[in-house]
Amino acid sequence: MPMAGKGMLLTSMNIDAAHEAEFNRWYDREHLEERVAIDGFLEARRYVAHDGNPKYLSLYSTKNFEVLDSPAYRTALANQTAWSKANIARFQNMIRAVARITISRGSGRGAALGIVRLRPPDGGEDRLRAALAEQCDPTALDGIISLHLIESDPALSKPITDDPSAPNPGAGDWFVLIDATDVGVVPAAMLRFSGNIAFKPLIISSGIYRLMWDLAKSDIG
Repeated sequence: MPMAGKGMLLTSMNIDAAHEAEFNRWYDREHLEERVAIDGFLEARRYVAHDGNPKYLSLYSTKNFEVLDSPAYRTALANQTAWSKANIARFQNMIRAVARITISRGSGRGAALGIVRLRPPDGGEDRLRAALAEQCDPTALDGIISLHLIESDPALSKPITDDPSAPNPGAGDWFVLIDATDVGVVPAAMLRFSGNIAFKPLIISSGIYRLMWDLAKSDIG
């Protein structure tokens, strides 16, 4: 599969402009490397919105889904640095999906990303997955490198900024990821989903993001 591993952590958030420079410094100088260093994590990618909300998005690939509920990852969450605690407290509108990669087609990863968030109907997951698989074929789409489906685990996907007891109706949402060479080619590919009568009632949101940078385990000294 073009997507490394079988598990994925997706995080997305806004940050107040007054703290944005510090937030980006923390992400670039500490947080991304700290997470990729965890046993079982393979790589991470940071994005900024071209046309989307929240403004910032990160994808972390793991060897398998179980890594995202492993002792190593739980220990990291329970022992945040002081710099992490200060920045996490400033997150706004956070999305956190702990997910399985169930579809991944194509070859490679692009400089732009389209994302479509869907809420699967109860009991209709298998049918929806099969329908999405038919559309996740990049071969006829110029500039589209690969397409993927990640399916959130509702028990693990609550944002770390939320009250653990608060309801979270989107904890089991799915995300279609569209890897592209440029933001300009993403809208046409997104029409496979947003323009499809079968998917349209299930779509919660969509957005287009530009890659800021990525980090693989092998990059860490």
